Amino acid sequence: MEKEKAEVIIKNLREKINYHNRQYYVYDNPVISDAEYDKLMRELENLEKEFPELVTPDSPTQRVGGEPLSSFRQVTHRLPMMSLSDAFDEGELKDFHRRVTDAVGDKVEYVAELKIDGLAVSLTYENGLLTTAATRGDGTVGEDVTQNIKTVKSVPLRLDFPEDKKPSIIEVRGEVYLPKDGFKKLNEEREDMELPLFANPRNAAAGSLRQLDPKITAARPLSTFMYALGYVEGAEFATHYEVLEFYKACGLRVNPHIALLESFDEVIDYCMSWREKRESLPYEIDGIVIKVNSLEQQRALGATAKSPRWAIAYKFPAERKTTVIENIIVRVGRTGVLTPTAELKPVRLAGSTVSRATLHNEDYIKEKDIRIKDTVVVQKAGDIIPEVVEVVKEKRTGEEIVFEMPHRCPECGAEAIRVPGEAAYRCTGVSCPAQITRSIIHFASRDAMDIRGLGPAIVSLLLSEKLIKDAADIYRLKREDLVPLERMGEKSAANLLAAIENSKSQPLSRLIYALGIPFIGSKSASILADAFGSMENLERATYEELVAIPEIGDKMAESIVTFFKQDQTKNLLSRLKAAGVCMEAKKRDEGPLPLTGITFVLTGTLEHFTRVQATEIIEKLGGKVTGSVSKNTDYVVAGKDPGSKYDKAVKLGIKIIDEKQFMEMIVQHGGKS
Repeated sequence: MEKEKAEVIIKNLREKINYHNRQYYVYDNPVISDAEYDKLMRELENLEKEFPELVTPDSPTQRVGGEPLSSFRQVTHRLPMMSLSDAFDEGELKDFHRRVTDAVGDKVEYVAELKIDGLAVSLTYENGLLTTAATRGDGTVGEDVTQNIKTVKSVPLRLDFPEDKKPSIIEVRGEVYLPKDGFKKLNEEREDMELPLFANPRNAAAGSLRQLDPKITAARPLSTFMYALGYVEGAEFATHYEVLEFYKACGLRVNPHIALLESFDEVIDYCMSWREKRESLPYEIDGIVIKVNSLEQQRALGATAKSPRWAIAYKFPAERKTTVIENIIVRVGRTGVLTPTAELKPVRLAGSTVSRATLHNEDYIKEKDIRIKDTVVVQKAGDIIPEVVEVVKEKRTGEEIVFEMPHRCPECGAEAIRVPGEAAYRCTGVSCPAQITRSIIHFASRDAMDIRGLGPAIVSLLLSEKLIKDAADIYRLKREDLVPLERMGEKSAANLLAAIENSKSQPLSRLIYALGIPFIGSKSASILADAFGSMENLERATYEELVAIPEIGDKMAESIVTFFKQDQTKNLLSRLKAAGVCMEAKKRDEGPLPLTGITFVLTGTLEHFTRVQATEIIEKLGGKVTGSVSKNTDYVVAGKDPGSKYDKAVKLGIKIIDEKQFMEMIVQHGGKS
């Protein structure tokens, strides 16, 4: 295809895609199917690959991309992004109205807007093109989140100006938020991974937008509402409502429930009505924002050091209800953490029926003195997550039961321990059903037993088909077990069985790491393998013997001792040994190793090794790997996109080698490449 013809087709495709993006993400009115939309995007992507010189910054294909950032640069706002004063009742709202009319007279119009629970941002468009996006920060200086905001589909990369207004520069201000469904899904995913939950949609939106890797932001269903004007050149506006109408005409997303109100009685009615209706919305609001409509009156009213005098935020009171804790159960997460959960007498709260509330951990229960059969006050944190606020102790009857965390896992019966300094109890069972999927995936992972082809999907399939129950069962798999499975065939089955067989000869350090002993990473696994020489010796190691090793601390030693005294552990190791898995460290030849006394630092992404694998090879040859560059460093191995360690090595004159040179070095000294 000729370039001129491609340019015309690309232009038409972009116009179509931008139109459909606006219909879907701004107006909630899709007019084509997802498949048809995807077809348009694929066609555009293919043409831009063929003619890369035709790619522009505002192309729909440029929304997701770019390398992860090392940090956010700072952006100074042309006009401050001020915070709003709060009103908590009708009286405070009326006081605001009185102050306004005392200053500018009785003829005042107001615009009332829903107060979205998200993160404030400022988008700068120059000649219609999005050039910068920044968070509010301290109001004067924010963080540059341009690459991340480009992944949010409701944000136009170029504004479609109407004929009568085409500002050369305009700062559009608004809110980035997560819809209720997206917030719930994100927290469920974090709960599965034993990560702290976001308390409210604002924190979730902020955490999603402030990711150094734009691809993480792109994976989260963020949306926007634009509601304010910052700095502007080349256009004039008389009212705030006119600004919002202009935004809509440009293709920006504006909340459909904004109201232009002529009397303050209407403002009060608007606020009170949304206290009742807020649950019907697909996103969270925590109040109403009231603004003077006339921009001339806004200028006359001015601002304090922190807040404009022409606007106020009416904050909804948090809804609380009283109910009874009927029982406290303990759930076991995928990483073995035991979490106490209150089973409540069902109560209607903030638009939904609540029957459970997390109690977090033992400390939380003791601090609030929460007991089974207690009458408690509950609310939804951020109007989303049910939590117990307090105990109504005057309603105690004497029948309440003090709760104690179990010292045995409710799923498998293994010992549950609370390591000093940790808030959570953890199951020590290596074959615990609640965490078995994660345990086997870790066992087979690249830095552990490195069983290629045994990824999460295959592990889940083998478990669901009851072909395995724990890691030792992997070594009992046969060709006839694997070939009939979905995603398997003769070749895949043969490759997997070969990888399983090869894993039997992995070093002892790999096996120790693969067992998933709490607090034991790959580095400490190597130290343990060197110190004890065999799995049998490690099993018999005492707490005192373990802490005598400089790199093994109290927490690690206690975890190791507890892990190896479990019957599940003993059974697993016995079966692994019977299967032929290596249980002893390989004896080294006498004499110094070839890299003895040589210190390496690794930086950037290596193509042929993980960091763990490269470290393992260096240490086997007698070398040492450290995490920072100093004058004592002999070599810096630099992969793709090296960081500040590379710069420091250059400054100190340390020898820098690439991955090819590193591979030549280890082959020369008898290591594997």
